[in-house]
Amino acid sequence: MIQVAQILFILSVLVILHEFGHYITAKMFKVRVEKFYLFMDAGFSLVKKKIGETEWGIGWLPLGGYVKLSGMIDESMDTEQMNAPAEPWEFRSKPAWQRLIIMLGGIIVNVILAWLIFTIMYATVGQKFISTAKIQENGLAFGEVGQKAGFRNGDKILSVDGKHQPSFNRMTLDVLLGDKVEVERNGQKVDVILTDEMKGEIISKEGKEFVGPRFSNTVVDSVVPKSAADMAGLKKGDKIKALNGNAFTYYDEFKERISKHKNDSISLSVLRGTQMVELKAKVDKEGKLGFINKALDKLDYEVNNKLSFGQAVPAAVKESWSLLVYNVKQFKLILRPKTEAYKHVQSPIGIARRLPDTWNWEFIWNFTALFSIGLAFMNLLPIPGLDGGHALFTIVEMITGKKLSDKAAGYVQTFGMIILLTLMALTFGKDIYQLVVDKLL
Repeated sequence: MIQVAQILFILSVLVILHEFGHYITAKMFKVRVEKFYLFMDAGFSLVKKKIGETEWGIGWLPLGGYVKLSGMIDESMDTEQMNAPAEPWEFRSKPAWQRLIIMLGGIIVNVILAWLIFTIMYATVGQKFISTAKIQENGLAFGEVGQKAGFRNGDKILSVDGKHQPSFNRMTLDVLLGDKVEVERNGQKVDVILTDEMKGEIISKEGKEFVGPRFSNTVVDSVVPKSAADMAGLKKGDKIKALNGNAFTYYDEFKERISKHKNDSISLSVLRGTQMVELKAKVDKEGKLGFINKALDKLDYEVNNKLSFGQAVPAAVKESWSLLVYNVKQFKLILRPKTEAYKHVQSPIGIARRLPDTWNWEFIWNFTALFSIGLAFMNLLPIPGLDGGHALFTIVEMITGKKLSDKAAGYVQTFGMIILLTLMALTFGKDIYQLVVDKLL
C-alpha cells in the first residue's frame, strides 16, 4: 500500500502542477477555463465544485488530468461549441503565439519543478550519486549475458562513446544507450561494441543488473531453506575461501567455478568466526547452492557533494537538462525494434512496484523531479492529443499563416487519442498481467 500511496502522491503533484501551467497561462491571456481536473472523470467524478467560471474536481481514473478551455478541441472531444461563432474569451480566438504558450505551459512548469526540487535537494541533503571510480576499484562483475556481449569480469569501464561517466547508475544506462564501450582489461584498453540484438538480450534478461561491483569476499548473507547450502550446513556470516581445495579471490570466480559442477558434489573451505570448517555440498541442476552473498552497503560507494545554494542552482539546471537528454536517448532506443526495449515500457502500476516499501521523502522528491522531466518530454512529443501535437500545429500555422480547420482538428485529435489510449491499454495490461502472474507463481 505504501508503494501505491507513493505513486499516487507523485502523480498528483505532477498532474496538478502540469495542468496549473496550462491554467495560469490561459488566465494570463483571458481564456475561460471551464474545468480543472486531477485524474480523468470518465462518466463521473469523485469530487467537484464550481468556483467562478471553473469546475474543480477529482476524477476516478488515475490517468493524468486535464484543464478544459473554452473554444478548444481537447481530451473531452467536445466539438459542439466549435459550431458557434468564436467568442473573445475562447482559446481559438487568441493569436497563435498566445495559444502556443498556453500549450507549452504544462511542460514549462514540469521543467521548472524538476529544477526547483533538485536545487533544494542539492542545497540541503547534497548531490548524491554512486561513484563509478569507487564501485569498480576491484573491477566489475558481469552476468552471463554481459559476458556474452564481450565484457569480462574484472573489466573497468573507462568511457561510453568517448564520454566518462562519474555516476555508476548513469554509466550502466550509458552502456545500454551507447554503442562503443572502452574498458581497461589487464592493464590494456579494449573496445566492446554492442549491437541492437545484444542490447535487447541484456535489457530483457538482466537489465541494469548485468553489471555490478566485483565482491572480493564470498560471505553468506542468508541461506535459502531446504537448499543445497542449507543441507550442507552453511550459516549466515560464513566466508567461503576455497572450492574443492582451490582458493579464489572474488565472488564471481566462485560463481563461475560452481556453475561447472551442476548436480555434482563439492567440498567447501569455510571460515566461521576464527575457525576453518570443511563442508560437503551437492550443487543443484542450475549450478547453484542456494545462498545470497552479502552485498556491500551503498554508502561504501556513495559520493555526496555538499553544495551551496549558489552552486546548487546551476547544478540543478545541468541535471534537468541531462535527464531530458536521457529521455531522448531512451525514446530512440525504444524506436529501434531489434533492442525490443518497447516491451519494457512501464505504466504507473509497473513503476509503483519498483518503488521502496517504506516512505522516504528524499527518494520521493528526487523521483518526482526525475518523473517530472519524463512527463515534460512525453508531452513534448509531436503526437496528436499531447501538448506537443497541439504545439506543432500551432507552429505550422505561425509559419504558413494557415490554420487547421475545426473539422480536421477534430479528426486529428480523435486519431491521436485512439493511439494514446491503445498504448496505455497495452502498457497497463502488460503490467497488470505481470502483477497477477507474480502473485500467483
